[in-house]
Amino acid sequence: MHDFELISNILCPYTQRAAIQLAEKGLEARRTYIDLAKKPDWFIQLSPLGKVPLLRVGDTAVFETTVICEYIEEATVGQAPMWPDHALDRARHRAWAEFASTVIADVFGFYMAPDEATFERKRSELAGRFARLESQLAGAGPYFGGKRFGLVDAAFAPIFRLLETFDQLGDFRLLHGLPATAAYRRNLAERPSVRTAVVPDYGQVFTRYLAGRGSHMARLAAAAADTTSVEA
Repeated sequence: MHDFELISNILCPYTQRAAIQLAEKGLEARRTYIDLAKKPDWFIQLSPLGKVPLLRVGDTAVFETTVICEYIEEATVGQAPMWPDHALDRARHRAWAEFASTVIADVFGFYMAPDEATFERKRSELAGRFARLESQLAGAGPYFGGKRFGLVDAAFAPIFRLLETFDQLGDFRLLHGLPATAAYRRNLAERPSVRTAVVPDYGQVFTRYLAGRGSHMARLAAAAADTTSVEA
């Protein structure tokens, strides 16, 4: 019996990766949310880098997303492995999971762009990332490796969840002309482990977060929030 506690802030996309992995394996973990702007002393003691996610296993703290996911795999040998069986396939999936981590950073740069010109440049760069993903998905499905859901899928799912909020603010053409990526996004969104990886009002929380960033996207989010408030 594993004693897992997954610690994060409420929006962290990296934490979702571990939450999806645990759900796929039928494992439960206590979820503890903290405010990264006011980190509790106990968290600072546990996390040398002061970042989330953090997985507490009994009295031991494991940090860094990739390390957490690898630990879960090693600790649950025989339980629905989420890397491919063959070494070269595993390496390819690990590489594209790291690519997903880079895309998350690109998404941050996109929604934090301070002005419209920078926003458009970041939008174009992000769309280019998805175009690279498209080349890996053609002919495959419904998941990255075919029929088997894996950790690379758990890495991309939180990214597409962020796009759900962006879609409420405008058409940014991030997946324009990318049918395989659009289908991949839909398939991931239907996975129960993906749907339950976040709090029920995640989209509203993220929209409020965006509205306070002082960015070009923030102005779009603030306008959307005002419209919702008037309609309510």
